[in-house]
Amino acid sequence: MAWEFDFLYALQEIHNPILDELMTFVSMLGNAGLLWIVLAIVLLCIPKTRKCGGQMALSMLLTFVIGNLILKNVVARERPCWIDDTVPLLLNSPVDYSFPSGHTMNGFTAALTLFFYNKKWGTAALILAAVIAFSRLYHFVHFPTDVLAGIVIGVVSAVVMQKIFQYWSERKKNSK
Repeated sequence: MAWEFDFLYALQEIHNPILDELMTFVSMLGNAGLLWIVLAIVLLCIPKTRKCGGQMALSMLLTFVIGNLILKNVVARERPCWIDDTVPLLLNSPVDYSFPSGHTMNGFTAALTLFFYNKKWGTAALILAAVIAFSRLYHFVHFPTDVLAGIVIGVVSAVVMQKIFQYWSERKKNSK
């Protein structure tokens, strides 16, 4: 854990007013997965993208169950800002546990799902998900391994759901 604090303290050295504003805005985009949930709903409402929206919603649900309902409570890892409260926060201190990063899980699950359907938009979404993940480190509310675990869980959930949807599509196609 010492290396993680070293990394987070090093990030505190790059703070400046422009990055503070940008990282606060970007982090807010990931709050409660709202951006990604709205995106899934919008995709569900458009017939051409309905399958992507449904897959995205189910992937995020899987991620939520694994990450937020199970792992956060089993691991019960304190946040860096709880352990060292001398670092000034630009955000309100989160009230749930640190491991894994929910912002990161949701972002990578949704973005990778979008990438499966549209490489251009998916690439942009993956970049946004990565910046949101970085913002959580910048804000001293997650450890690097929280974010890494969030990426892994998000990617695995998206890939598992992609395989399930491919299986259903093949099964439906073969039954005709």
